[in-house]
Amino acid sequence: MIYVTPEISIDPRLISIDFVRASGPGGQNVNKVATAVQLRFDAANCPLLSSDVLDRLKKLAGRRMSISGMLVIDARRFAKQKQNRADAIARLVDLLREAVAEPKARRKTRPTFASKQRRLEAKRHRGKTKKLRRSIRYDTLS
Repeated sequence: MIYVTPEISIDPRLISIDFVRASGPGGQNVNKVATAVQLRFDAANCPLLSSDVLDRLKKLAGRRMSISGMLVIDARRFAKQKQNRADAIARLVDLLREAVAEPKARRKTRPTFASKQRRLEAKRHRGKTKKLRRSIRYDTLS
């Protein structure tokens, strides 16, 4: 079991891991050994994820999640297969933890009277500065 939160743990059968050849670290060995990890998680068929958690996960995952609800994570940061596998699982857990956390509801606030006054005073001050920069018209002076 992969533990995400105390309430949610993922059954490893919902995850499939494929190893593919990767560019990046590994030297000449990179052309011979499949070290990159492609982790697939069937989020749509996971019974522990509620519909709102699944919606948040879709939004967070972006194009990493297919229309059918399959989340694909590519890990090719390291030269070792074992490290890439651990990295992919850690990234999946982080993504799920972020999706499980409910966003804080935004409360409407209104500007205070003092902040309105400061804003208007700043506008007046700026207007005065601009007025002083104008060229003087001599025909109006009499």
